[in-house]
Amino acid sequence: MRIKIIHTSDWQIGKVFRFVDNQTMGLLQEARLEAINCLGEFAEKNDVCHILVAGDVYDMEALSPRSLNQPIERMRNFPGVRWHLLPGNHDPHRPNGLWDRLFRGTLPDNIYVHTRPEPVIFENESLVLLPAPLLHRKTLEDPTAYMDNLSLPEGLIRVGIAHGTVVGFGSDDNNIPNHIAPDRPVRSGLSYLALGDWHGQRKINNRCWYSGTPETDGFDVLDGGKALLVEIDDPVADPKITPFDTGRYRWIRLTERINRREDIDFLSEKIRSVDENLNRMLVHLKVEGTLSLGDREYFQQQITDGVSAALGFLRIDDSQLLSSTTEEDLDRIDKRGFVRAAAEKLKRMTEEGNDSERGLAAEALQRLYLEHTKLEAERR
Repeated sequence: MRIKIIHTSDWQIGKVFRFVDNQTMGLLQEARLEAINCLGEFAEKNDVCHILVAGDVYDMEALSPRSLNQPIERMRNFPGVRWHLLPGNHDPHRPNGLWDRLFRGTLPDNIYVHTRPEPVIFENESLVLLPAPLLHRKTLEDPTAYMDNLSLPEGLIRVGIAHGTVVGFGSDDNNIPNHIAPDRPVRSGLSYLALGDWHGQRKINNRCWYSGTPETDGFDVLDGGKALLVEIDDPVADPKITPFDTGRYRWIRLTERINRREDIDFLSEKIRSVDENLNRMLVHLKVEGTLSLGDREYFQQQITDGVSAALGFLRIDDSQLLSSTTEEDLDRIDKRGFVRAAAEKLKRMTEEGNDSERGLAAEALQRLYLEHTKLEAERR
């Protein structure tokens, strides 16, 4: 009687990554589609018949026909797998909306779109799916509440699928949109409740999990890029849950203190050793400390220009990286004359000015340093 299902969610096909260039954004969008292939291949290798997508299949409702059909075509390639799609808060089921556009086409027989909160029984497998689709982006009602009072044949394995936020019981619960009672599996006699909305994989209890997004999409997402294999032996036994990897790209945060050139070399080697496939890495780097103008130029060469070219994407937060202008820095700009006088004035402003003046002066001094070193190099 063992039933195997794959639990996934938050594909968010069509998601726009505005902080990267167009080429990188295209790669990230394609990776979200490739994750569907990964799920289908895993299902075939492990004899899984059902894949539950717990909401937010799409990132938005206003999508081109191509974007709308791209995931459908990938699911079509796995005819032995039944794909169960649920409207979420990014793609709710509304009249003449995204899902009705799909219905007007020809969906493959192996794709089930659950737009109504009603049981779907697979008698030959003793399985009943209880979907809780969202009809609006936000609702103050628990979309899984209907599962409590259903009259269903005995012996069926009940599996719920929903999209929302699990909260405790308190006076503020009614003000939280799309809230779902964490004890719904107990109330409704569910063997498992597959949830979507949180992009990181998370266990709520033995019978209730968030799968997380199959392709990580932010630096604040923990345990993304995964899905869940759920194995259920009978209606009363706790399911066996096995996480597995699906993501192509890794998103990480790093914070480093650098005060000299050797620190920059160490940072360069550290980032380059993070993963064998650096082109699949997206790194948010926060740097703190104080550098001379010369070492700041070296940071630009080694990290901003060098390491970033090896990575899929590098975001640098250098708001806490201060400049400390040395006599050697000033000599490289000019040893005498009005340019040297201007550089010395900017240096005094970085030390004595207010917060705004210090920042602008430091930026101007760094620019002056870079321009003069560039001119010096061109004269050689």
